[in-house]
Amino acid sequence: MPNTHADIVQQMIDNDPFSQWMGIQILKQEPGFVELEMTIRKEMANGFGVCHGGITYSFADSALAFASNSRHHVSLALENNINYTKKVEVGDTLTATTEELQNGRTIGVYSVRITNQRNELVAEFRGTVYRTNSGK
Repeated sequence: MPNTHADIVQQMIDNDPFSQWMGIQILKQEPGFVELEMTIRKEMANGFGVCHGGITYSFADSALAFASNSRHHVSLALENNINYTKKVEVGDTLTATTEELQNGRTIGVYSVRITNQRNELVAEFRGTVYRTNSGK
């Protein structure tokens, strides 16, 4: 059983084939916080050669999962939404940075900012999670 927030996040990514396929790297982590990075590959593009919106969403969702679950309780998404602010292209390197807006006993609320390698905002994501009584 993982003991620290870093152990929890590492265990999650080690057991998450989709996040591994996306190439997510952990840059920073603290309880309730992560900063992640990934590079957009050709197979992540849609029919117009632009990054599929689902990839950006999934990147933000992984950031939400890693940040919220680092609190030593299994946290399950209740509701998420995303606003895309700039197109993402093949070769772009994205960074996801979380902000914990609410750290309640049963509810957590997080904001995730996704920026590109030029530090331009490409998406804003907000997620609400339910914290179970099940510890890690």
